[in-house]
Amino acid sequence: MDQEEQGHDQDQGRAAPLVRDVLPALAAELVRLLEEEGELELAICAQDLRIVAECGCDDDFCQSFYTEPRPTGPYGPGHRNVPFSTDRGYLILDVVHGRIMCVEVLDRPELRPALTAALTPVRAAAEAATSPEPAAGAEGEHPGP
Repeated sequence: MDQEEQGHDQDQGRAAPLVRDVLPALAAELVRLLEEEGELELAICAQDLRIVAECGCDDDFCQSFYTEPRPTGPYGPGHRNVPFSTDRGYLILDVVHGRIMCVEVLDRPELRPALTAALTPVRAAAEAATSPEPAAGAEGEHPGP
């Protein structure tokens, strides 16, 4: 990987907030549950998960989020679910080849405001990066008589 690609990856990493910063109780719960299930490698990975995007389904009961870019189709080979028994709501991890791709969180509406607030700057940066540049001289310049 060249320096430009590394810088791009680091910029993307900075833009996506850490789960442990946005939802510290959920992050700690995920690590604990993974350790209890004997999923020690995933428990280590869970400490540094980033919130890349919300699920986007708009269901009131869903507070799920992606920790890696969304797939364009099904995950395919190497995909497995890691479901957890919890006191409230549901937690299911989508794991592909040992990498946590998505955290499915259901029936925990108290998480929604923190998720939305954390992703607002990420969405704004993504929109700015994909919006077309204004044409040269398009802003504040009169075309003439």
